[in-house]
Amino acid sequence: MTDPKTDEGLSTDEHRRIGAALFNYVWTLIELDERTPEQVDDMIHSAHASAHHWRIAGEPVNWARSEWQCSRVYSVLERAEPALWHGRRCLELCEGDGLVDFDLAYAYEALARGYGVLGEPKPAAHYRGLAARAADGISEQDDRELFEQDLATLG
Repeated sequence: MTDPKTDEGLSTDEHRRIGAALFNYVWTLIELDERTPEQVDDMIHSAHASAHHWRIAGEPVNWARSEWQCSRVYSVLERAEPALWHGRRCLELCEGDGLVDFDLAYAYEALARGYGVLGEPKPAAHYRGLAARAADGISEQDDRELFEQDLATLG
């Protein structure tokens, strides 16, 4: 999906490498119990930068996962509106590209988490239920266990 307006002259492999490295870096920041303002900035900007590189060099699954990570970042920061925006984008990409299994379950989890941050228990419970049902379709045992651990953090 290279677009001349966004291609910085990097190779596809370089875009993938940078996208993956930034995605992993964001996880190190998400996992912190407390963050400095600079780390918050890094987390937000790195999640979006990762998504940018995956939009250029990735496939729909990478785009959906990038949107999910942006949603998670904003949920961690208790910023409901962008968490829900990116959660909806993740779900749209999953539905539009036929992504199921792990990715669909996490799209629902993102929306459940976002609505929880917003303080809307009914839609949060609705999406949590969809996420729990979608977990049954996760084929890899390790992925299912990881998802169930994340889902349990919703409360």
